[in-house]
Amino acid sequence: MAMSDFLKRLGPGLVTGAADDDPSGIGTHSQVGAEFGYGLAWTFLFSFPLMVVIQEIAGEIGRVTGRGIAANLRRHYPKAVMAIIVSLLLVANIINLGADLSAMGAALALLAGGNAAVYTLLFGVLCVVLEVVISYARYARILKWTTLSLFTYVAVVMVAGVPWGEALTSLVVPEIHLNVAYATAFVAILGTTISPYLFFWQAGQEVEEQHRHHAKPLCIAPKDAGPELRRIRIDTLTGMAFSSIISLAIVFATAATLHAHGVTDIQTSAQAAEALRPIAGNFAFALFALGIIGTGMLAVPVLAGSAAYAVSEMTGRAGSLNAKLHEARLFYATIAVTTMLGCLVNFTSIDPAKALYWAAVVNGVLAAPLMAVMMLIVRNKRAMGRLTISTGMTVLGWVSTGVMALASAIFFAFTLGA
Repeated sequence: MAMSDFLKRLGPGLVTGAADDDPSGIGTHSQVGAEFGYGLAWTFLFSFPLMVVIQEIAGEIGRVTGRGIAANLRRHYPKAVMAIIVSLLLVANIINLGADLSAMGAALALLAGGNAAVYTLLFGVLCVVLEVVISYARYARILKWTTLSLFTYVAVVMVAGVPWGEALTSLVVPEIHLNVAYATAFVAILGTTISPYLFFWQAGQEVEEQHRHHAKPLCIAPKDAGPELRRIRIDTLTGMAFSSIISLAIVFATAATLHAHGVTDIQTSAQAAEALRPIAGNFAFALFALGIIGTGMLAVPVLAGSAAYAVSEMTGRAGSLNAKLHEARLFYATIAVTTMLGCLVNFTSIDPAKALYWAAVVNGVLAAPLMAVMMLIVRNKRAMGRLTISTGMTVLGWVSTGVMALASAIFFAFTLGA
């Protein structure tokens, strides 16, 4: 396959994977590298197949049924289940939006000076305007190219002085500690790599792509299933591999710099950037801060867009990034309201680090039940027609769901026991 053909196949899966490394995720990975060095690097290899299988399932739900996750819940399962899941998603997304926008504002203030709160508000307004004004086809291309911003973290790790022998060994030789801090960090990594908003986004984007190409859902046109499902698999594998490599780059960079110099308490991505300056130099600091802004410009639309897909599908209203404003008022209103509420979180007395903690709690509560429901959808012949997933994918999907349920249980056990 020529490189140009390969790149054309990439879309929803690549953008989803890149959006997984949002500013709040960068903060989590920076904290992991600063506090534990290379000790938790193995978890990214562990979580990779779990990410791939559940995101591939999300993509297949959208492409096979021609509907997003909330729409399938509305059609085939009790409305109370749909309402609870969408409500929890909205709460988690708004808090995540607040954390990401705050990190972007703080990063720009570090680079250019000025008021971080004003920058936060301006970034929120900019993201809303871009999603409302630009057509889906153009916006999808913008998001796809925005993923290149994550390569700033590859550049950072190249200048961070990483001891590669130790770093690479940590990928395959787990360093496990039986204490609260280690268990919490492990759960945090899973929570930032396997997030409910990514499920809704990838399913919604597959529906958008289907409409853009004037294609039929695969449950109606199963003869097209072979190449389409292969495309989804390649796209998802590439996106999740990209996400995992960038996450590891952040952990390696902060382990080689912050941890190696005794800086072990990092709460946000902006703090990580600032802490890098005296240790790794202005170049690494600037790259890290620019990466926060670039990844935020990618992640904020994904967070707000996934909420908009869920709310529109829940109410049975039209919702698409390709629709005009008057054709999808609820969809675009959800994008605007969730983004602005995220901005407003930063103008309250709510501590951003604590807000992010509670977003992780909500995501932890939501992820495993939502994954279980998704597994029911992809095995439901009323939804998927003849294209229910294979036995092998079913086993992997339930294993992923079980791991997330166990991680949530561990999180609550340590939280309640603390």
